[in-house]
Amino acid sequence: MMTLNVCGKTITLFDSGRNDVPTVYLNTVQGEGASVWAACQAAGAPPFTLVAIDGIDWNREMSPWAAPAVMRGDDAFTGGADDYLKALTEQIIPTVEGAIGAPTFRALAGYSLAGLFAVYAAYQTDAFSRIASASGSFWFPKFLEYARTHELKSGVSHIYFSLGDKESRARNQTLAAVQEHTEQIVRHMKENGIDTTFVLHPGNHFHHPEERMAAGIAWMLDA
Repeated sequence: MMTLNVCGKTITLFDSGRNDVPTVYLNTVQGEGASVWAACQAAGAPPFTLVAIDGIDWNREMSPWAAPAVMRGDDAFTGGADDYLKALTEQIIPTVEGAIGAPTFRALAGYSLAGLFAVYAAYQTDAFSRIASASGSFWFPKFLEYARTHELKSGVSHIYFSLGDKESRARNQTLAAVQEHTEQIVRHMKENGIDTTFVLHPGNHFHHPEERMAAGIAWMLDA
């Protein structure tokens, strides 16, 4: 395990002891890289390097554009994803790969709002060929329209989506749209020739997030 500090982020590298493997970049909300890595090993994932990025300004750096809060008392979204993606691709990735070498392929993974960011990134950069979005926040205002009217970067070949089967039962009507929106985005990806899968897991948004994220990573590595 190696720790780096780049762009104000704490970046932890979990590696399999090999350098001829894929690298998965994971944006984390509470430093859950170690638990996702352990879940990947328990799930029998092929060898890879996990790059867990902590210190994310969640509602700014994971949101593609400004939007009001969806729950009373929460902070609004301020739309800093483009700035963060620039830092990720131009500073964080070169620093990481300068330390460990180039991967066989590069993937981006995220849970919740980071799952939304991972798919948004596929429209903005060809830095990642594979994407895993677990319980992605596709209720985000105007994102469904954006996904259906913009083109993915040509280097993106595989995308994984998952949700909890109770997420659409949320009392908040904005949040409750997440399954319908996710299914429409999945359908759009398939129609455009992307190798895409969608998995419904038991439970709500907060049920076994590390294991759900690990399932998405394992699928990307095997795809």
